[in-house]
Amino acid sequence: MMAKKDDIIKALKTVYDPEIPVNVWDMGLIYDINIGADEIVLQMTFTSPTCPMMEELMQQVREAAQSVSNGVPVRVDLVWDPPWDLSRMSDAARIELDLTNQGW
Repeated sequence: MMAKKDDIIKALKTVYDPEIPVNVWDMGLIYDINIGADEIVLQMTFTSPTCPMMEELMQQVREAAQSVSNGVPVRVDLVWDPPWDLSRMSDAARIELDLTNQGW
């Protein structure tokens, strides 16, 4: 049975940057989820290339997706294009971070 995108998203919503009280999905850090029969590939970015938690967060994202992958290996690819910006955040993330008056 193939993994379901909704299950992967739900799992990703359990991964938080310790400095930001918003999960990686609502922050807009996950750009793409490609579910194949032999591999699941996530494209992920960060708000800054100097994020000190980059490796740890990528590992947590991989493990979260792996937990619902039905045994299919998960790979997380780091991407920088397009660059992350505030418009990628969900409405819930903007409310949590008090960014609701930014005109998004």
